[in-house]
Amino acid sequence: MVELAVLAVLIVAPFTLGDHPELLTLFTNVLILSILAIGFDLCWGYSGIMSFGQALFFGVPAYVIALVGRDLDFSHIWGTLPLAMLVGLLLALAFAAFLLLGRKTPTQIFIALGTLTGAYAAERLVSGWQYVGAGNGLSSIKLLQAGSFEFVEGVPFYFLAFGCLLAVYLTSRYLMRSQMGLVLAGMRQNEERLSFFGYRVQLYKAAVFAFAGMISGLAGALYSYHQGFIGPGNMGPGLSTMAVIYCLFGGSGTLIGPIIGTASIEILSYVLADISIVKRFWPVILGLVLLLVVTFQPGGILGMFVPSRERFFSYGWRPKGRPPE
Repeated sequence: MVELAVLAVLIVAPFTLGDHPELLTLFTNVLILSILAIGFDLCWGYSGIMSFGQALFFGVPAYVIALVGRDLDFSHIWGTLPLAMLVGLLLALAFAAFLLLGRKTPTQIFIALGTLTGAYAAERLVSGWQYVGAGNGLSSIKLLQAGSFEFVEGVPFYFLAFGCLLAVYLTSRYLMRSQMGLVLAGMRQNEERLSFFGYRVQLYKAAVFAFAGMISGLAGALYSYHQGFIGPGNMGPGLSTMAVIYCLFGGSGTLIGPIIGTASIEILSYVLADISIVKRFWPVILGLVLLLVVTFQPGGILGMFVPSRERFFSYGWRPKGRPPE
C-alpha cells in the first residue's frame, strides 16, 4: 500500500505543479537523489556495508559525462547514461576489490573510513584541478538529447527521472526477492553461519556494492544534466552523509524508505529555508528533527506505519495463514 501511494503521488505531481516550476524542479531533484539513497540502502540496509563515500560514485560519473559533452560535443541519452553507469560500476568494483575482497574479512570501520577517504580525496583533487573547473566546478553542461529532442528542465525531465527511478526500484526489488536477496537476508541474520555453509559472503557484498555504484552513477548523470552544473561538493563527504540521512530518516532496508526520506528532508528543507523567522536557523531545526526521528524511531518514518516484520521481504512457500518467520 505504501508503494502504491508513493507511486500515485509521483505520477500526479507534475500535473498539479505545472504552475509552480520551482516545485517541479524540487520534485525532480527528489527523484534523482532518491536513486542515490537507494544505492546506499542496498549497501547498508541489505548488505551491512557502511559506505560513507556513496557520493563518490555519484560525482565522478557526472564529471565524466560533463567532460564528454564539453570536449566531444556528445550528450545523447543512449550513450552518456550507460557511460555514467559503467563508470560508477567500475569505480565501485575497484573500491570493492580493495575494501571487501582482501584476505581478511574487513571490519565496518575499515570500510566506512575507506569509502570516506576516497570521497574526501576525490573532492580535494577536483577542487584544485583546473581542467575540470577546480573549485568552480563545471557549468553550462550540454542538454541531454534523444535524437533531435532535448530534455529541458520541467515535465520532460521529471518523467525521465521518474522512469529511471522506477526502473532502479523495480530492479532492486527483484534482486532483493531473488536467491541473492535470500543470501543477503541470511548475512543480515548471521554472516558467520552463512560463511560456514560455503557462501562467499564478501563476493555477494562486492556485487551489491558494485550495483549500488552503478545506479549512483546514473543518478549523478541525471543530476548534472538537470542542474547544468557539477562541482566538487557533489562527490564529497557532505553529499555522502546526506545519502545516509535520507536512508535512515525514511527507513533502511526497505527500498521505499529512502524515497520517503529523501522527499521528506528535501521538502522540509525547502519550506524551512523559505520562512523568514527561521531562515537563518533552519539547518539547526532540520538537524533536531532528524535527530529526534533517528533516536526515538529507529525504523524511520516508514516504521511508524509498517511493522518491522513486514518491512523485509519473505521468501519461499509457507502454509496459508502462517506468519513469515
